[in-house]
Amino acid sequence: MQDALWVFGYGSLIWNPEFPVAERAVATARGWRRSFCMRSVHHRGSAAAPGLVLALDAAEGAVCHGVALRAEPGSEGETLARLRARELISSAYVETAFPVALADGRQVPAVAFVIDRAHPQYCGALPLEDQARIIAAATGGRGPNREYLWQTAAHLAGLGLADPELDWLAERVRHLCTAA
Repeated sequence: MQDALWVFGYGSLIWNPEFPVAERAVATARGWRRSFCMRSVHHRGSAAAPGLVLALDAAEGAVCHGVALRAEPGSEGETLARLRARELISSAYVETAFPVALADGRQVPAVAFVIDRAHPQYCGALPLEDQARIIAAATGGRGPNREYLWQTAAHLAGLGLADPELDWLAERVRHLCTAA
């Protein structure tokens, strides 16, 4: 029998995991921050007009609240294959495993996709206003960048998980899109 596969979702995996989920729980990852620090040239932007997607960026003392998803037993291999095809499309993410704390007190090892700071798509120093302008305008193979932002912000809010930076971006992008 294979060990349980837990996946830590901090962005679109929260609302669109695309694999069979047996259990979902609010979870916390320590030492990581959620950030629009990866240029997207496939899913939410293009090579000509990159968008931005969320990544976990290592940061001492940081805490990222998200969702831990346990794959349906028996689907672990297929789940990892699907996730790798989706998340490792440009090698800007690195597949990593680390412990996450579930809201019920359990601690489980989880797979997550974190940014490779050495990759050319890394853009961790972008000011929030620049992020908002990029997100408002970009579209990729999975749709408008702004929808990715809004879905993630809405689902985090629905779970009672505060992310002031994401909330600010969501409001700013709404303003930019209505003012255009």
